[in-house]
Amino acid sequence: MSFTIGDKAPTFTLRASDTKEVSLEDYKGRNVVLLFFPLAFTGVCTTELCNTRDDIASYQNLDAEVLAASIDSPMVLAKFKEELKLNFTLLSDFNKDVCRAYGCMYEEFVLGMRGVAKRSAFVIDKEGTIRYAEVLESAGDLPNFEAVKSTLNNLK
Repeated sequence: MSFTIGDKAPTFTLRASDTKEVSLEDYKGRNVVLLFFPLAFTGVCTTELCNTRDDIASYQNLDAEVLAASIDSPMVLAKFKEELKLNFTLLSDFNKDVCRAYGCMYEEFVLGMRGVAKRSAFVIDKEGTIRYAEVLESAGDLPNFEAVKSTLNNLK
């Protein structure tokens, strides 16, 4: 499944790293940057999320909340968030429903793992509409964060 800019974002409710439920609906009236990443504690994922952490003010200045989801358990994500001192919400898509709904799941990943989230970036506007969508085939690539921020800037 893939999206066209202007489509309604699939709604979801997932457990955050603190085990609280977080829904996309909670962010109505706010722009959301929804990131999917393959696995906590891996090299490129660590780089991506640390870069996002260090640039969080840019997203806040563009009136956006950052949510990052992987198929890791809430407990793994809590440790990952703590170790990297991440300043945004990590969500557990352990059952793979949301990455599947967003069309960003590897059927086959490395080491025989199946159903891992593809590195992806989505910008969802205040009305819940997708304004930017990037799904990367190579887990070694990073999303185009300049394009993400440009999209947010255009929503102001």
